[in-house]
Amino acid sequence: MNLQVNQRIPLKIKRMGINGEGIGFYQKTLVFVPGALKGEEIFCQITSVKRNFVEAKLLKINKESKFRVKPACDIYQACGGCQIMHLRYDKQLDFKQDLLQQALKKFKPAGYENYTIYPTIGMDKPSHYRAKLQFQTRSFKNQVKAGLYAENSHRLIGITNCYVQDAETQEIINGIAKLLTKHRIPIYNERKQHGIRTVMVRKARKTGQVQVIFITSCQVNLIKLIDELTNQFPSIITIALNWNRQKTSDIYGEKTEILWGEQAIDEAVLDYEFSLSPRAFYQLNPQQTEILYGEAVKALDISGDEDLIDAYCGVGTIGFAFAKKVKSVRGMDIIPEAIEDAKANAKRMGLSNTHYEAGKAEEIIPKWYQEGYRADALVVDPPRTGLDEKLLKTILDYKPAKMVYVSCNVSTLARDLVELSKAYKVEYIQSVDMFPHTARTEAVVKLSKRDINHHIDLEINEEDLKDISVKKDATYSEIKDYVFRKFELKVSTLNIAQVKRKLGIIERENYNHSKKENQRVPNCPPKKEQAIIDALTWFGMIE
Repeated sequence: MNLQVNQRIPLKIKRMGINGEGIGFYQKTLVFVPGALKGEEIFCQITSVKRNFVEAKLLKINKESKFRVKPACDIYQACGGCQIMHLRYDKQLDFKQDLLQQALKKFKPAGYENYTIYPTIGMDKPSHYRAKLQFQTRSFKNQVKAGLYAENSHRLIGITNCYVQDAETQEIINGIAKLLTKHRIPIYNERKQHGIRTVMVRKARKTGQVQVIFITSCQVNLIKLIDELTNQFPSIITIALNWNRQKTSDIYGEKTEILWGEQAIDEAVLDYEFSLSPRAFYQLNPQQTEILYGEAVKALDISGDEDLIDAYCGVGTIGFAFAKKVKSVRGMDIIPEAIEDAKANAKRMGLSNTHYEAGKAEEIIPKWYQEGYRADALVVDPPRTGLDEKLLKTILDYKPAKMVYVSCNVSTLARDLVELSKAYKVEYIQSVDMFPHTARTEAVVKLSKRDINHHIDLEINEEDLKDISVKKDATYSEIKDYVFRKFELKVSTLNIAQVKRKLGIIERENYNHSKKENQRVPNCPPKKEQAIIDALTWFGMIE
């Protein structure tokens, strides 16, 4: 590889990578170009040369993708937080599904070629969806700015109008920046390391209540600021201070205290309400959280007699969705404040069949089993790092009959499925777009325990495959599910059979015919026919 930094090269983009960058090949060398889209022909400049690849910046687009759009944000390039805002939204959803498929292909969990992967569920209005912000603060010429660091740097980009942030939380952080300036509150910098480092603002979608956390490395007097801020924004009901004196990239320190107002804000999802203390984790996109948790409930397919474990439970939100439908729910989390919230929320909801403990799942689950608690069902919602290696071993040791994996990182999901697929069958994967315009997605995976006595792993080489015809048609149930998920249409077995026959796909003659002679059979409506054809194409039954 003779490529050098600052060298300019032409490139055709073959695909998109996990961070939303365009990927092409030049002289058999992999080239990553942020901002480029699949199918584009570009001119770029090399910025970094690595052992197996190079990085480049986009200079000129010679042939533009028809799916390229003008980003809706003025600081899109400077900020870098929305990596694929230049891609049309419906194609963003396709990209996120492709990310999942790329990850599976890379890690190759058992049977991944035959996994059913449903289309990504997107948003009708993919803007202003983030109900929480965490902005860093810096002082520039005695003016405080709040925003995010530019990608791969500690250079702060002041943000006063974020396209994906809830409008009120943006107004509040703008007001806080002005008040920090007015009252001359010490602001952190990397030289002095003294003052307010970060401000968190979170809004409950269902109640409109807002909480604010100031993260500081030193004692600060916020009395006058709080008085003005709460008068200006009556929706604020909690203001807290978090102490973080560490010289690390961690946002929060261990100690948090309430300076003003209530201990928590109230939120609701699906059919239940709960409280969120300042440090408690909750999804950033409340609207899509309803979808995500609904998919988790659907995937677990409970009968009502199950004992359920909710690992990485946070404040209990996923487990509460099942609590009134199962025999019992137990959860754990490493953040003690989250467990206290979970207990308080369960009490508030009148639930007597829940139990929560602070600690690591890989340590608590074996303890519960030793105490006689045998879980039939398991829900895991790990951080981006995926499942802890010890927890994976614990799951494979105890093998609950049903399992749902809620993932926020398709790479660690695919990695974990390599181990889980030794004991579990992946029934399907449903991705949900929790973060429009970014390269991130979430996924719900339905797993069921294999019958080991009837499951045999076979190794077949390419020569053997020549004599084997492998074709798996989608079942009627899978086609119905696909059509309903994508088009929100309910189609019947008869509708599907009629379309298959019309397309020349062999179908048995008798599909619940009426016993009456000359009975008139209604034709499949055109709208449903097109949806079924889309499903048949998706499952590879027609081209």
